[in-house]
Amino acid sequence: MTMAPAMAQQAEYVGTDAPFASNAIYFVMTDRFVNGDRSNDHRDQGGAHHTFDIPVPGPNGETANIGYLGGDFKGVLDNARYIRDMGFGAVWITPIVDNPDEAFTGGDPVTWGASLADRGKAGYHGYWGVNFYKLDEHLPSKGLDFAQFTQKMRAQGLKTVLDIVANHGSPSFSMPQAQPQFGQIFDKDGKLIADHQNLRPEQLDPVQNPLHRFYHAYDDLAQLSNNDDENPQVLDYFVGAYEKWADQGADAFRIDTISHMSTDFWRQFAARIRAKHPGFFMFGEAFDYSPDDIGQYTWTRNGGISVLDFPLRQRVAEVFEHPHSDYARIAERLYLRNGPYHNPYELVTFYDNHDMARLNATDDGFIDANNWLFTARGIPAIYYGSEIGFERGRAEHQGNRNYFGQERIDTAPKSRIYQQLKRIAQLRARTPALQRGLMLPVELKGDHAVFYRVYQKGDEHQLALVVLNKGDTAIDIPVSSWLQAGAWKPALGGNSVKVGENGTLQAHVGPHDVQVYLLDAPVTRRDLREQLALSMEERGHPER
Repeated sequence: MTMAPAMAQQAEYVGTDAPFASNAIYFVMTDRFVNGDRSNDHRDQGGAHHTFDIPVPGPNGETANIGYLGGDFKGVLDNARYIRDMGFGAVWITPIVDNPDEAFTGGDPVTWGASLADRGKAGYHGYWGVNFYKLDEHLPSKGLDFAQFTQKMRAQGLKTVLDIVANHGSPSFSMPQAQPQFGQIFDKDGKLIADHQNLRPEQLDPVQNPLHRFYHAYDDLAQLSNNDDENPQVLDYFVGAYEKWADQGADAFRIDTISHMSTDFWRQFAARIRAKHPGFFMFGEAFDYSPDDIGQYTWTRNGGISVLDFPLRQRVAEVFEHPHSDYARIAERLYLRNGPYHNPYELVTFYDNHDMARLNATDDGFIDANNWLFTARGIPAIYYGSEIGFERGRAEHQGNRNYFGQERIDTAPKSRIYQQLKRIAQLRARTPALQRGLMLPVELKGDHAVFYRVYQKGDEHQLALVVLNKGDTAIDIPVSSWLQAGAWKPALGGNSVKVGENGTLQAHVGPHDVQVYLLDAPVTRRDLREQLALSMEERGHPER
């Protein structure tokens, strides 16, 4: 007995209905994107420990930089159309809060390729907050504070993802002489409420000294202060700060170093933010390739905060950096049924960022990686410059965070990577099944991947058949598994393909290319319904 279309339509097949999942994310390190307003550069800031343009020389004339280079809100807003036209619906910007006004004199000296070295470095990146209620002076322009920025970005069709930090502030000890602001935290009125006093963590005295109570008396990351997640005042401080920025238009939070604070802290934090902003989307960074370690942050009882998909990223980099690697390596990290995540479809997927070496792939490798990210489950995030293969393979102090600039943006459309990224990102932006649909793998093997994405809820129903080819030659792949009868339309151009009952679709896919076939119809095929029903039932972690 087959189900009539009207009955089939009643079944829901949904990966996620989180509104934010419709948006692909473009990630900019704001200071390194575009200097839209030179009047806010503060080029003389810092005196003897100046903060602007501090080059780190490398081999063969190469250079990195550990000072401010002038990127600001205006530089992002001026290029909103560039970002939106590529197919992105959201821009993730680095933290906007006030950072120290000098370069750090403690820690280890920065050399080419160094890691966790901060001597001589300025807080250009935004992660060294000293007043989390105050906007960093390098970012706004006249008539363009944060609230105005988010409003004008929305007018351009772009949401704002704000990068937030709660577990640490600025570098706090090891300075030859204490520097102003380093190791200090100020409240919304500018009052000093915490001070490391250039003491090593084990020298702090939280019992006797009120200014030490904000911190744990043990170290964590480099010389950064280690905020005490068990202190209710710490929770109150950060809830208040980030409520302010949400009130001013942040559409989502990316939470830095989420695994350095307890799930109890994040449960309370998320509940209080969402009490004022229901359904507010958040995703955390737990730099850990173990899905069992990072999955716990996504569970409802721990705050229901999504995460960056590091376990999948590990395999994505492996496969697309090395030609003819096996797609099966990626399949092992999808966790579509009974996996470690509350909902795998809400994970933010990526292949590189500011804290790791950029993807070290050929142009074809970037194109293949983008074709995967924008058709498979999850919310894709692309780091600025990856649309042209900018500084590929480079780590933090080897050019990973180098200045991008208007000239590169203006010439980006000439890049093959850009052209193909725009093609697939725009397709996702107009295709509900690719944004929010269940993923049903058919075959991920060798150089090809075949899978369905299916979204069906209420009057909206769409089936997408995705065929990827990362090989150097064209392929013809017959697809018959779970293939529903109907007129399948090639989403990237071409004539509809009519498929009969128990028929086969012959997919022709060029080298390093993708085909997506769409069927805008309710799901009626019995074995497909059965598979989708199982996927719905077992979509998330069986929380108890």
